[in-house]
Order: sequence, then C-alpha cells, then structure tokens
Amino acid sequence: MTHTPVWRLVLRMAVPSILGMLVTATYNVVDAMFIGRLSTEATAGIGISFAYMTFIQAIGFFFGHGSGNYISHQLGARNYDKAVRMASVGFACPMLIGSIAAVVALLLLHPLVVLLGATPTVVPYAADYLRYIVIATPFMMTTFTLNNQLRLQGNAHIGTIGIASGAILNIALDPLLIFVLDMGVAGASAATAISQCVSWSLLLWGTHRRDSVGINIRQIRPSLFLLREIARCGLPSLCRQVLLCLGAVCLNYTAVKYAAPGHEDSTLAAFSVVTRAMMFAFSVVLGLCQGFQPVCGFNYGARRFDRVRQSFLFTISVATAFLIVIATLGYLWAPTVVSWFRSEDSVLIDIGARTLRWQCVAFPLVGLATATNMLFQNLGYTLRASLLSSARSGLMLIPMLFILPHFFGLAGVEASQAAADLATFIAALPQAIWISRKLNK
Repeated sequence: MTHTPVWRLVLRMAVPSILGMLVTATYNVVDAMFIGRLSTEATAGIGISFAYMTFIQAIGFFFGHGSGNYISHQLGARNYDKAVRMASVGFACPMLIGSIAAVVALLLLHPLVVLLGATPTVVPYAADYLRYIVIATPFMMTTFTLNNQLRLQGNAHIGTIGIASGAILNIALDPLLIFVLDMGVAGASAATAISQCVSWSLLLWGTHRRDSVGINIRQIRPSLFLLREIARCGLPSLCRQVLLCLGAVCLNYTAVKYAAPGHEDSTLAAFSVVTRAMMFAFSVVLGLCQGFQPVCGFNYGARRFDRVRQSFLFTISVATAFLIVIATLGYLWAPTVVSWFRSEDSVLIDIGARTLRWQCVAFPLVGLATATNMLFQNLGYTLRASLLSSARSGLMLIPMLFILPHFFGLAGVEASQAAADLATFIAALPQAIWISRKLNK
C-alpha cells in the first residue's frame, strides 16, 4: 500500500469495486427492462420505489463508510483490536435501524408510496414492488455496510463476490418470478429481496476470512466515541443519500405537475428509465473512486501524503476520460437506449431521450466532484465532504427542480440534473485545487 505505484494500486482496488457496482447496476437495469414489458404504470412504479431504496442505501453507506474509514486508519496504524470493535458496532446498528424501518414501512405501505409521488394509477404497482423490499430492509442496509467495510480494508474482491452473486441470482429469478409464476411487479421485488439476503450471507461469511476484520458479537458495545467517529466519516454519505432521496421525490412531483394532461404516468416512467440508465454509467465512476479510497485511507494513516495526492489526481483523470466517452455515446444513441426499457410508449421515449441527452452534456463534469468528495470524506473533512456530496443530488438539484420548470415547463425538469451537475462542478473545482495544494505541501 505504501510502495506499489499508486496508479496500479487504485486500478487493482477499483476493478473489483467496478465489477460489483456494474453487476448491481445491471440487475437494476434488467429489473426495469423486464417490468417495462408489463406496462408503463409498472415502469413508473419502480421509479417511485427509488426514493425508498436510496433511504436504505443512506443508512447502509453511513455506517459502512463511517466505520470502514475508521477501520482503514486503524489498520494503517496497526491497531487491530480497535478495528474489530468498530466493525462489530458498525454491523449491528443498521440491522437494528433497518428492522424498525421495515415494521413502520409495512404498516404504512400505501400512504408511503403516495408520499413518494405515485399517481393513483401507479400506486398499486409501486406498493407491490416495495412490499418485499421493505421486508428485506435490515439485510439490505447491512449488506451496504459490510461491503464498504470490506472494501475500505482493501478486500474489495470479497465484497464483489458477495454483491455479484446476489445480483446474478436476481437476474436469474426475475423472469421466473415475474412471468413463469405470474407474480408481476411483486416478482421483481421478491427476486431483489431474496438476492440481497444471499449477498448479506456471503458478505458476513467474508468478514470471517483470515485476511478480514471479523464481526464479533461480544464486541458490539457502542460508545459515544465510536458513534462520533462513524458520524465524522459517514455523514457525507448520509447527506448525499438523504438528499438523493428527497431529490427523487421532488422529481416525481415536478414531473407529474408539468406533464402533459393524460401522460403523467409516461412522464414518471421516462425519468425512472433515465435514472436507471445513468446509474449504470455512474457505477463505473463510483467503483473507481471506491478503489481510490483504501489507497487514500491507508497512505494517509501512514502519513504518505504525496501518494494520497498522486492517487487523487490519477482518479480524476481516468474518471473524466471515461465519462467523456460514455456521454458521447449516450447522446448519440439516447432514443435507442430509452426504447430498450419500454418500446411501446412513444411519449416515454421522446421525454426520456431529451432528458438523457441533457444529462450526457454535463456528465463529464461528475468525475472531479465525486473524487474530491471521496478524498474529503477519507481525510475527515466532514463539513466540506458533506456539502460536496450533497450538492449534485440535493443542494443543487432540488432548487433547479423548482426554478427551471417555472420558466421552461417540462423542458426545465428534463434539464435540471444537467444544471445541477454543472453547478456542482463549479463548487468542487476550487475545493479540489485547494486540497491538492495542501497535500503537496
């Protein structure tokens, strides 16, 4: 970690993370494609569920990144006992919170989907899709936590095996449950819940390998210090995901408000499709930046600040180059990409293609902001990291969703994410320059 060339380390750590993120993104895309064969309302229904899924990720990432960064620093300082206790506490907390959330959400399922922005015709599909997801909430939350703990220890390959195995199972179960057993939208939800529980089991097993920091039930002793350390490094992820959740809800309401009369469901479905498509491309950047994190954390703990800076600049360069290529292809093939999800609805394709092209215009700017956020998070700059991580998905997006549609109608909704990406880049650039110079000194 402190002697191998940083570009080789980042790529070595990033490849498993990228594969895991891609496989996860693939099953989300496949879910949407299978459900798209049912109806436009069903496609809109899974879009409504995105907000609840981001809530699950918010808690899982909060404890995963918060405990994982602390574990990484303690391993770099050779404090193994402290790492084990943090891993155990970080595992137990999302299990408890997820169990409480599952009970509450099940009791209030229909009011919940209405609150998330579902139209009356979409409510049954959104409720059917969310039901099994809600039941699996504690396992899904903890899956995100365990994966990040393993990744930040430098064992991303173990996390990838767990996540990928569940995702492959999900892809196999989708057609069986949706079409063969005729469960419809609920079949896709059940497939996701089953696969996430399998991933949880594999990841928990992975923590007990000789080269991993294991979960010890006797070490589940939360303290104010440990919870404060989790919050210090996990708060940026929590802010990002919570605002992503709020942004998704605002997008649902705004899309319905400015949709042409009679096309509300097609408009909701179009934004759902574009969100899934862009998540697939962004997963590569996120995986690359996650590969950078253990290199950053370990070298920071070892006080090799020159290597932290080198790995940071390398990550930005690779991410930006990749995004330029993907954005160009996405812009050129936008109608084709959207039609893969629901070819029978011309309104959905038209709105989706315009939205996708807007996002592709600003997509190459995302890499710098993402890498800078990850660096601040690893170095413990909690406020800076929280503000930056929250910008793209909330602090910039939510105001754009209120301002642009007021002047441009539905076209303003379609351009909102691109405008948020541009604003986030403008905010991130001086921060990236500042931290790079500080590390150089």
